[in-house]
Amino acid sequence: MTGNEFRFFLSCDINLPVTFRVDSLEGNLPPIKTPEDEYLEIDSITDKRKAELYVECQLFIDGAPFGLSTRTRLESSGQPYCWNELVTLSTKYRDLTAHSQLALTVWDVSCGEDEGLVGGATILLFNSKKQLKTGKQKLRLWLGKEADGSYPTTTPGKVPRPDRGELERLDKLVNKYERGQIQRIDWLDRLTFKSIEKVKEKERYSKGNSHLSLIVDFCSFEHRVVFQESGANFLSPSPVSSTNELVTVWDPEVGRINPSEHKQLKLARSLTRGIIDRDLKPSINERKSIQKVLKYPPTWNLSGDERQLLWKFRFYLLSEKRALTKFLRCVEWSDIQEAKQALELMGKWETIDVCDALELLSPVFESEEVRAYAVSVLERADDEELQCYLLQLVQALRFERSDKSRLSHFLVKRSLCNIELASFLRWYVAVELNDPAYAKRFYCTNEILEDNMMKLSAGINGDEDGLKLWRSLVHQTELTAQLVNISREVRNVRGGTQKKIEKLRQLLSGLLSELTHFEEPIRSPLTPGVLISGIIPAESSIFKSALHPLRLTFRTTTGGCCKIIFKKGDDIRQDQLVIQMVSLMDRLLKLENLDLHLTPYRVLATGQDEGMMEFIPSSSLAQILSENRSIVSYLQKFHPDEDGPFGITATCLDTFIKSCAGYSVITYILGIGDRHLDNLLLRDDGRLFHVDFGFILGKDPKPFPPPMKLCKEMVEAMGGAESQYYTRFKSYCCEAYNILRKSSNLILNLFYLMAGSNIPDIASDPEKGILKLQEKFRLDLDDEAAIHFFQDLINESVSALFPQMVETIHRWAQYWR
Repeated sequence: MTGNEFRFFLSCDINLPVTFRVDSLEGNLPPIKTPEDEYLEIDSITDKRKAELYVECQLFIDGAPFGLSTRTRLESSGQPYCWNELVTLSTKYRDLTAHSQLALTVWDVSCGEDEGLVGGATILLFNSKKQLKTGKQKLRLWLGKEADGSYPTTTPGKVPRPDRGELERLDKLVNKYERGQIQRIDWLDRLTFKSIEKVKEKERYSKGNSHLSLIVDFCSFEHRVVFQESGANFLSPSPVSSTNELVTVWDPEVGRINPSEHKQLKLARSLTRGIIDRDLKPSINERKSIQKVLKYPPTWNLSGDERQLLWKFRFYLLSEKRALTKFLRCVEWSDIQEAKQALELMGKWETIDVCDALELLSPVFESEEVRAYAVSVLERADDEELQCYLLQLVQALRFERSDKSRLSHFLVKRSLCNIELASFLRWYVAVELNDPAYAKRFYCTNEILEDNMMKLSAGINGDEDGLKLWRSLVHQTELTAQLVNISREVRNVRGGTQKKIEKLRQLLSGLLSELTHFEEPIRSPLTPGVLISGIIPAESSIFKSALHPLRLTFRTTTGGCCKIIFKKGDDIRQDQLVIQMVSLMDRLLKLENLDLHLTPYRVLATGQDEGMMEFIPSSSLAQILSENRSIVSYLQKFHPDEDGPFGITATCLDTFIKSCAGYSVITYILGIGDRHLDNLLLRDDGRLFHVDFGFILGKDPKPFPPPMKLCKEMVEAMGGAESQYYTRFKSYCCEAYNILRKSSNLILNLFYLMAGSNIPDIASDPEKGILKLQEKFRLDLDDEAAIHFFQDLINESVSALFPQMVETIHRWAQYWR
């Protein structure tokens, strides 16, 4: 550091864990008398005592404990007690706030559980100048009190200025010396430190000194560390030169509100302008700007001018339902009068669509009135539509202001009239009970559901009363717990898959024979409308894979059967989300009279690492190609037709082409990764579908993934890239792509509501994932341009599958190998 520059680090840039050293304890421990010591002198009691001390360290941020507490080892060697132990917390410097405190409590285990507290002290990690404290810090303990992490604390370790003595003054000077703030002179330093030690020794053993002090040594950095919250808009300072060259200087005002602009904004939005604004009509250019804003996706951040434009013409836009969500983003909710006017206008606005109501339940909108309005719009949705969004609505409970919110009561109310909704709501909530941050909230919703369902009288839901309905849902949990135990038993069997299958059937026929015939029917967790009465052991098996999933066949009360796959040890919440999206997109396509014969099989996570899915009889493309050499040969076995295309029926081929088109578009939009011939399955009626969604939103463990997940064998089954059937395939793709682009806001809103979930590929970086999803819709293009874009995408992907292409495209071909 030279005279014309000042260097420092910002706390938000330090990606290192908080580290400090617990050094030693200075002073005399308070004496503890026992009955036999009643007549002994204090000195003899002190000498007799053999304390075993440790220090408990707990970080507090803004008065609340943060992370787990840490303890030092026991120290029992006698005075001075010296740990000299380095403590590293899980919290990083960048996560600290200006009011972060370290609470240190000394415990003596030799005294028994009731008398073990020696004392505690609390220290702020940043000083009054917002600089990180470094070097040795001497903290005076508050005897008999545990360190208090509240802000302000009741156990401050730093002695107030009026009470400081010679020792505190010397400690402060030593600390400055160690930080390099006092010039070093070797011969004088040695003499000085000797004198300081003598003063300390005298103070330590003086009978009048009853203070206990804990010495803690904080890490030092090359430069001062100044507190700065992450995300602020600033420029790091550079050395200021005396030459004429341009330099960058840190301006602390950057990123803050400009007072004059803020005042202008307040005047422009003042309530007195309301009378004038009622009659305002936008010009042609302003109308174009407004229409442009209304087309923005829900993830778009409006600029200051755009926000002002929507506010100015708020009365004009009352009849435009698409404008409400954008208008509510423009409101300065901290201004009570402005917020009140906005809520009045919201009540007069043209009623918005359900997909826009989902946006109002996102974390962006904190107003309880706005969220309540969104729920009132959702009440118009029928049960089928509500079930499409139920998973996200449960996640939206995280963003509510209270545990018993309007949203939670709405979900329970609708579930009381539909046992399928009730069953899925209960499972979605149950899985979230493992989230420590929101466990109480989800438990509260579960409690509301239970209380209200138990009050239902017979007749409202058929012949069953509320007690029976709730008991039927509880039986699902009991069944799942038994399946978990079976999975563990089977997995522990040594030997191949056949031995594990034998063990499974042996368990079902022997010890767990009650599972073959239930005492009373249980509602299937996957399809609550179906009652199952037991497992058929002879038709149950195990898949050959690392986790050995169970394939179970259940007998139904109607005389039929249903097959499920039960997995333990795998988080299938991501698969559940993807299949929900496939089911939703299938519904959206069918509403536009386009049935692409998708297979949205049912998936239900029953825990963080367990769940079940519907078993669809099918074969993987890898198996089909190894046994039949081509997809066409396989389909000829089930649907032969000498006069049909490629020797199969036209219906079967059309089903295959449509399903290929549907999944090509969906896997592109959702960014499904890790595609190979083992997770592409084909049913005997020609329906192709995907399974195993471990990578979504553009993540892929394989290098150079092609834009579209379309393998060579699928194209060959359509007659090659030059055939009329392949042209039909491209036509279906483009039509489906444009239909789904119309519902991009709905899909983006649903993913936005999942931002707080613990699903791996979303939780890692929610904002980035949602922006990737938004990019796939190409909302900057009109329908015709989107068709050209998607056709080019297909051509690019298919060209990558054939040998005459260049090296880069050849790498895409390796993806399927």
